[in-house]
Amino acid sequence: MTQKPRIYDPEFKARAIELARTSGDGVKTTARNLGVGYSTLTKWIDTAKRSPSGTPMRAPGSTPHPLEQEVQRLRRENEVLRQEREILKLATKFFVKESR
Repeated sequence: MTQKPRIYDPEFKARAIELARTSGDGVKTTARNLGVGYSTLTKWIDTAKRSPSGTPMRAPGSTPHPLEQEVQRLRRENEVLRQEREILKLATKFFVKESR
């Protein structure tokens, strides 16, 4: 009789990775405490290291978690705000020069 592979949601994976990184217990102890295989947790950590956001990558074709969508939206918004701020800085410098 073969076991079905357990499916873990992205939030659980992200929390497990963070716990392994910050707990000071080590990956092996963290995996045992969470009831996850050591090799499974190390794969998640390796995948997260390769991911630009530092969180586990999703399977191709899967839909992002609502929190991931919100983070992406906020990052885009943050970039627009940075660009607008830079434009305002340049405009301020221009008007200061013109007023002298």
